[in-house]
Amino acid sequence: MRAPAVGNLEYKRSTDPGVLSQGLFYLAWLMDHRTEFQVLVRERLGVTAASQVLWSAPRLICVAGDFTRYDLHAIREHRRSIDLVRYRLFGEHHIALETVASVAGQAKASPRPRRRGADAPAPARQASGAMAELAAAVDEVLLGLGEDVSKVRRKQYDAYQRLRNFACVTARQDKLLAYLKAAPAAVDLVSGFTRDVTGLGHHGTGDLEVQLHSEKDVERALDLFRLSYVAVA
Repeated sequence: MRAPAVGNLEYKRSTDPGVLSQGLFYLAWLMDHRTEFQVLVRERLGVTAASQVLWSAPRLICVAGDFTRYDLHAIREHRRSIDLVRYRLFGEHHIALETVASVAGQAKASPRPRRRGADAPAPARQASGAMAELAAAVDEVLLGLGEDVSKVRRKQYDAYQRLRNFACVTARQDKLLAYLKAAPAAVDLVSGFTRDVTGLGHHGTGDLEVQLHSEKDVERALDLFRLSYVAVA
């Protein structure tokens, strides 16, 4: 069993511009009062539990009805590990939680050395040569669509978001596949380049599939990327 890590959970019922700053304040307070916290844990859970609490990588989890673009930008600039989690209520008995953005603080940085393609979509980082350059080009274009764009790395794909996913990118041996929120019915589909995958299983979200074999395909897809970006505003 992994030792428990120190963290703070901040909850708001709706969109609140102060959720991040409040959460960081409470986390800082917790770190400044770690002795009192350890005493409390020792009294409630015992000496063994208190000795296993990790203080090296504290994490802040903010749960709210929604977040602003300023929150998404702020967490990328902060040194702490922070998760922004949006909740949705379904009836009286069900709730859904969705990670809007997640960043790792310095203490949780990957020990593996960074290389040129380190910021490329996760499945494509294992590629080399032309595929690595293609992944880097797609990453640059999608992140450059607006200051409110953030990237969340999943196991099978990378999600590009502005509060909601507007593009998900995954890699194949000889191409990248981008799944966009743009409506396939609003696009002139081109065989071998774009495809309507409504109802078909695939990694990520979005019903418009774009096949990218080269940087020329990335240029062809620019308008589709923008259309998908606007679709989730």
